[in-house]
Amino acid sequence: MEEQVVKLVQKAWARYKTKPGSQRLLIAVSGIPGSGKTTLASLIAKRLNAIHNEESPGCASTPIAAFIPMDGYHLSRAQLSAMPDPTTAHSRRGAAFTFDDNAFCDLVKTLRKPLLPESKTVYAPSFDHAVKDPVADDIPIHPSARVIIFEGNYLSLNKGLWKEAAGLMDELWFVEVDFEVAKRRLVDRHLKAGIVRDKGEAEMRADENDLVNGKEIVEGRLDVDEVIVSKEDDAWKPEAQGGEVIDEQLMV
Repeated sequence: MEEQVVKLVQKAWARYKTKPGSQRLLIAVSGIPGSGKTTLASLIAKRLNAIHNEESPGCASTPIAAFIPMDGYHLSRAQLSAMPDPTTAHSRRGAAFTFDDNAFCDLVKTLRKPLLPESKTVYAPSFDHAVKDPVADDIPIHPSARVIIFEGNYLSLNKGLWKEAAGLMDELWFVEVDFEVAKRRLVDRHLKAGIVRDKGEAEMRADENDLVNGKEIVEGRLDVDEVIVSKEDDAWKPEAQGGEVIDEQLMV
């Protein structure tokens, strides 16, 4: 993994350095559930900020890179309950239709606009895993954030507003993983998160929701700039990078 990360960080930093001061570099990292895209995207942002701090001592309080996960764009449980088939909507939470693609696309459009002296901080939603719902305006994106690393399942999906948002990115990166490797990771993650009662229920959740979504993601993928192969090793575990183990496909 380390070799891949170094290459991607170097590429992102080089592209950032060619950008005029009024423009941001937008990178979308996508992949199926359990691919390791969250681990990779957050690590890239940390590495870019570390380089920035080395080149500009004293600027640690103004990070150059921001990490924006797509979790905050889950539809709320109340919104799912208001759908024509609320039972299916809740059971399929994590599928593309259970996200607010319009709001996400609006965020990308806003961040694509030129940075001006009067530009203000933009806010993205986060996700509260305790209440299992989004939290509006919880992730600040300061004007000083010139590199935005988005992360999510559908950021290279060739469909509707996902495709429109992808077209606004400078780079599309896709984390590729064997479905059986992803399933083992998902089963372990669901058990650790305590959202299933046993391994059998975790496997059913992976088969009937996570990997169904994964098939759509793979089959509907746009052409991307980078394909990163995620293998079954400890380096792809969030805890190996000091991250928090969370469930990508969230409990309803």
